[in-house]
Amino acid sequence: MTSTTDTRISIAPRHRLPAASSWTLTIAVAVALLALLPLGFVLWAAVVTGWEMASQLIFRSRVGDLLANTVLLVVFTIPICAVLGVALAWLTERSDLPGARFWSWLCVTPLAVPAFVHSYAWIGMWPGFNGLPAGVAISVVAYFPFLYLPLSAAFRLLDPALEDQAASLGLAPFAVFRRVVLPQLRLALCGGALLIGLHLLAEYGLFAMIRFDTFTTAILDQFQSTYNGVAAYMLALVLVLCCFVLLGLEASLRGRSRYARLGSGVARRPKIARLGRWKYVALLLPAATAAFALGVPVLTLGRWLIAGGAGVWRVDEVGLALWQTLVICLIGGIATTAAAVPIAWLSVRRPTRASRFLEGCYYLASSMPGVVVALALVTITVRAMLPLYQSVATIVLAYVVMFLPRALVSLRASIAQVPVEIEQAAASLGRSPGNALLATTIRLAAPGAAAGVALSSLGIMNELTATQMLAPNGTRTLAMAFWALTGEIDYTGAAPYAVLMVAFSLPLTFLLHHQSKKIAGR
Repeated sequence: MTSTTDTRISIAPRHRLPAASSWTLTIAVAVALLALLPLGFVLWAAVVTGWEMASQLIFRSRVGDLLANTVLLVVFTIPICAVLGVALAWLTERSDLPGARFWSWLCVTPLAVPAFVHSYAWIGMWPGFNGLPAGVAISVVAYFPFLYLPLSAAFRLLDPALEDQAASLGLAPFAVFRRVVLPQLRLALCGGALLIGLHLLAEYGLFAMIRFDTFTTAILDQFQSTYNGVAAYMLALVLVLCCFVLLGLEASLRGRSRYARLGSGVARRPKIARLGRWKYVALLLPAATAAFALGVPVLTLGRWLIAGGAGVWRVDEVGLALWQTLVICLIGGIATTAAAVPIAWLSVRRPTRASRFLEGCYYLASSMPGVVVALALVTITVRAMLPLYQSVATIVLAYVVMFLPRALVSLRASIAQVPVEIEQAAASLGRSPGNALLATTIRLAAPGAAAGVALSSLGIMNELTATQMLAPNGTRTLAMAFWALTGEIDYTGAAPYAVLMVAFSLPLTFLLHHQSKKIAGR
């Protein structure tokens, strides 16, 4: 009798969980529809404009110039980042490079410096540096960590047995690397390259400061100067198509090859290559990279701070900007993480085709540049929901659309570590599905939620275009104040805002570096 009763108790919660799934799925669908709203608006605007007008606005020399700039930027930047990322990851993970751990952290630290601050620093050092060469150079030092991080993790996880087998067949070391190691890095290379490509399409401040025209700078200029909505919509449509092309290329290049090890035993730790007399020569690469990616911003900011003296720290203005930034980051981070809870729970507890499709919608929506998201929300609120124009609700919605994957990844990993039986036990004791979820899984997944809030908030802190277009009147974040002062050529006044953005972004680099090491159990 006892065993029969126990069996019934253990089965009962399983009949209750679908009720929780139904309302969770409803919320997840609602969030997905909101996330896809900017994409739907761009497509709707193209249909309403009509083929004749749309073709005139799209097939013109200006769009051709912007497309050429974009293609050249991507074609030059991504391969350079790939070569640099592979070289640095191999040196710090697979060789006896002196101070490898220190150089590994320095290779991630450039992410703490917003891209437009990188541009500000380089312009401060070389005022005449602009155009495509400047765009490529600054983009490389700002974005190469997006490739270095996954590549370094991939190097740590490679099984050296395959390399030993290739070497035993008579292949030279370089041939082993080209034919055995490099193919196993394909996923890391494709994922990092996609991130860099999407950032290149979305970035505004970096390219506006060096006077290099891209679709993002053209859309914002069109919107701010003439408010020509139709022309801006068509440029946004082309920009979205460019994002889809990058997503398609990444999917095709990634392929469907198997990368997991199958067999008895575990993979050995990779061998550390001995650099010998080339050890100190090899130091030149990470040292030069750190000098350009970190030395230039540090020198420029230090020079402007010294030039401005103590008076440049206007406590009332800087303090207000810092306070508003922290408040909007906290609100946006919490809202983004809360919006990610339903789909994170479904992807772990109910992994169905519907949940995978919804998750894909979130990633697709977040791949759209911030200027497209902001342009869509501005037009929708002005035409249909005027009270929401330049309100906190609208800008928070933009942040949710743009940064949802950051919170989703952290939450999903944390929920997966919570046993489902705890949730079932709470339901068997009479709690409603929602209360059972909140009392057990959500509470135990709090560390992942905190990480999601932190990652989303730090992304919001460095966001510029959407904040400029959607922030309520009177809002002056650190990024907005920095941009306004640089527009007035007040570089000394802008320096404190840049320093604060870097200081509050440093925890993100520590978190990313720690997570990268944790993947390989180090």
